Amino acid sequence: MEKKRGIVGFTGTFRECVADVSEGSKVVFTGSVAVCTPFIELLAYTVRDRGFEMLYVPRADATEARKIKEIANVGYSVVDEKGDPKGADAVVVLGGLAMPKFGCEPEKVVRLIEELSGEKEQKPKIVGVGFMNIFENAGWVRKIHFNTLMDTTMESEVK
Repeated sequence: MEKKRGIVGFTGTFRECVADVSEGSKVVFTGSVAVCTPFIELLAYTVRDRGFEMLYVPRADATEARKIKEIANVGYSVVDEKGDPKGADAVVVLGGLAMPKFGCEPEKVVRLIEELSGEKEQKPKIVGVGFMNIFENAGWVRKIHFNTLMDTTMESEVK
């Protein structure tokens, strides 16, 4: 894949990462509370035309799964409605989980993936979405078998 810049590059790259996930599939995002949620909502918006059933599992705790829905005149949001993440076709792991203050241990994510896979013959596609090489720096790439790993670098400048 080529390098892309900005928000459109970020969202477009994610679309490409899940292009092989079938229309109407169940896509489960997992990330840290508050830090990852806005990114998950942005990524959900990015694939709004794919008919995915989308859920958010905070801190890799399946009992806390919430639906992600479109809210008119707002966008895509995690809503306070429980959902069943089991039988996921894709699991999107956000890099905030690999951050010491906000995340969890990678083994918890591995257990979540196994739990969501259930008895399905085809295991879910595992997509990592991180910033600044967090998955590599935290050693997660040796513990989680990502089918696709998307890394983004951010820069800020005050003028």
